[in-house]
Amino acid sequence: MTRSSHGALRRRILSWYGATARPLPWRNIKDPFRIIVSEVMLQQTQVSRVLVKYPQFVKQFRSFRGLSTATPGSVLRAWKGMGYYNRAIRLRELGKVVTHRLHGRLPRTVEGLQKLPGIGPYTARAVACFAFGVPTAVVDTNVSRVLARLFPKATRRLGFQAVADEFLPRRSAYNWNQAMMDFGATICTARSPRCRHCPLRNLCPSAHRVQALKVSATTEPTRAGIPRRIYRGRIIDALMRRRTMTLGDIGRAILTRYSDRDESWLREVLLTLERDGLLSLRRIGRFWIVSLVA
Repeated sequence: MTRSSHGALRRRILSWYGATARPLPWRNIKDPFRIIVSEVMLQQTQVSRVLVKYPQFVKQFRSFRGLSTATPGSVLRAWKGMGYYNRAIRLRELGKVVTHRLHGRLPRTVEGLQKLPGIGPYTARAVACFAFGVPTAVVDTNVSRVLARLFPKATRRLGFQAVADEFLPRRSAYNWNQAMMDFGATICTARSPRCRHCPLRNLCPSAHRVQALKVSATTEPTRAGIPRRIYRGRIIDALMRRRTMTLGDIGRAILTRYSDRDESWLREVLLTLERDGLLSLRRIGRFWIVSLVA
């Protein structure tokens, strides 16, 4: 692909985005708190579900200070329905750090943001760009897929972030990053890319060649074919209804046929939730008692 075609590609994607951009509530704002909440929510949850929970969450907590003073239990209840509850606890811990150590002000650089608890390279770049206008490329799963199809040789040789950085139009970094994420989510999709409707079809070396992307098998532990994260979510949901339960109560709430043979497996799952700060597990006499964090 030549430099002139690079320019045409950038113009087409930005033009496409200008005509089709999704009106998401976390776009075109500069509030770092709201942007971080949206990015954490979107990491492992569909946009349609985040659209429901995001406005409720930011209305309830409003700021890093509001999040830092909330109880873990109230944050978990506000997160209900989103799954991966440890994200909510990490957000609360981040709120405490920003409020008490940083006096309510986030670092404005990618490097500074990455030093905060729970903030990885992707989130640091997203917040730096979307909240503070830093011209840096944001590479999520959707963007990686688009880059791999547009620049297959370069991404294999240099890696996704290096190619994204080189291709970034620095003066329109915000719109470009949003455009690339939308493009990957709606046109250059994983399983059935819409090449016929793609504005880049005559520039893309992969056009009409990629019919479907094989999804690699998960390595997450399962039981009866159900991933452990599903059981973890069921446990937290059950505790939100009853707050404190015995081990047997938990087992009967999350398994259709719970028996004593399931006890060691269930304790192992509960211990992972305890390590994540989501619940407490203690033994009283011959009973294991499970409680949601206060």
